[in-house]
Amino acid sequence: MKCLYCDCTESKVIDSRSADDDRTIRRRRECIGCGRRFTTYETIEVSPVLVVKNNGTRQSYNAEKVRNGIIKACEKRPVPIAVIDEIVADISKQVYNSMESEITTKVIGEMVMERLKKTDEVAYVRYASVYRSFKDLSSFMSELKQMMKADKSEKK
Repeated sequence: MKCLYCDCTESKVIDSRSADDDRTIRRRRECIGCGRRFTTYETIEVSPVLVVKNNGTRQSYNAEKVRNGIIKACEKRPVPIAVIDEIVADISKQVYNSMESEITTKVIGEMVMERLKKTDEVAYVRYASVYRSFKDLSSFMSELKQMMKADKSEKK
């Protein structure tokens, strides 16, 4: 680590502690050359995951976009924000653990719908209606019928 003040490359660690919910380590260092102190932060380097959209464009994965979509679907529903954050964290973990450098919006959308289906059926239908972009009432009803069939078979 190069000293901010004298460009010396040698320093010693005076103090280390975790920061940012144990995702970062804060280190106080003292320069061997000039004796001045400075702080550094050590974090895990995350390889960026690109999301391939339906039109073929690519952009970095953004958990906040997933969160906003889920919040919209859960609007005026009894779904606590803690549950939404848990779903987003779970999806983000799955995206990064896939070890793939690219993931499609279709895969992410399916992950969201799978979790919403278990959390709140109305939120699931709302999300599915936007995500699957139902063209007419019959395609919407078809999805509802499939959901009701699955629900009946689970109750047996």
